[in-house]
Amino acid sequence: MPLSQRSTLTQFLIEERRRFPSASGDFNALVLDVALACKAIARSVAFGALGDMLGNYVARTAAGEESGAASINVQGEEQKKLDVVSNEMFIRANEWGGHLAGMASEEMEEPYPIPPQYPRGKYLLVFDPLDGSSNIDVNVSVGSIFSILRAPQDTIDSGREITREDFLQPGAQQMAAGYALYGPTTMLVLTVGTGVHGFTLDPNLGEFKLTHHNIRVPADTQEFAINASNSRFWEAPVKRYVDECLAGRTGVRGKDFNMRWIASMVAEAHRILMRGGVFMYPRDTKDPGKPGRLRLLYEANPIAMIMEQAGGRASTGHAPVLAVRPKELHQRIPFIFGSRNEVERIERYHQEPSAYLDNNPLFAERSLFRD
Repeated sequence: MPLSQRSTLTQFLIEERRRFPSASGDFNALVLDVALACKAIARSVAFGALGDMLGNYVARTAAGEESGAASINVQGEEQKKLDVVSNEMFIRANEWGGHLAGMASEEMEEPYPIPPQYPRGKYLLVFDPLDGSSNIDVNVSVGSIFSILRAPQDTIDSGREITREDFLQPGAQQMAAGYALYGPTTMLVLTVGTGVHGFTLDPNLGEFKLTHHNIRVPADTQEFAINASNSRFWEAPVKRYVDECLAGRTGVRGKDFNMRWIASMVAEAHRILMRGGVFMYPRDTKDPGKPGRLRLLYEANPIAMIMEQAGGRASTGHAPVLAVRPKELHQRIPFIFGSRNEVERIERYHQEPSAYLDNNPLFAERSLFRD
């Protein structure tokens, strides 16, 4: 289809809204504000070293002077300059429009209430402003992830300040979810609960144009993505699955698999949406205090909604991600998503790990008193 005939994101949202005559238009306006933040971040990413956007963000003293040490966020991770810049862009693009009651971000310990000089709305926005930011300095694709929730009714009615608990909603209650991918082209992938659609940023017009309509994840695949350096910490079901994939055509799966790992979940998710695959960041024993690596509210839930809307599946290994009831704002969970048949296989292995333990010498029980 010629570029001039493609729908813009605005046109797409208007068409969706027409299905609900009573809709106020606030939701559409909020999505467009999020898209504006993504455009601004895309521009900063594109400038890279030319815009002095590489490297760590340096912490400042109480007097406002640089301390010389990298700033550490609430996750205990060093912040890149673009982490801080991207978080600020999300806030500034979305705080003023009157559509939100509050925001929460990977980079902020507490929720961000809408300043009193701006009107308040009926939605909540949670986001990871720059997923995969460790890749910035080596020019690998990164992205932003976001989720839109409805604010509790009493917050809307009474005007009380939002709390952490207001954000603790299971993923099944998301109104919309999406991500922006800052790669060779900038793309916005969005679901409002009626399938998944991809929009490519037209740099001449500054508009997102619909280029990928009703994306579907293939049910079967021959690709998997996992950080193999953690293999010694994996639980038996994950070890079993990966070993079977690596055995290839001569193994029990009867086909060869390719392994991928980008260390940018947005890039991994996009590849899987385009051609299938399975992504695994499972629970392991590397850090017993963390049940998983990825954050539930602003990483796992939005990607899970996208995958499920595209016909894929998203799981903790034991249960659907979208059914998990959050307990903490920055809660971490195991996360497995992608082609439905592969994710369901991994879930089955978690339900019956004993068969692998009995037959694999790497996981055999050992005893000093063995005969």
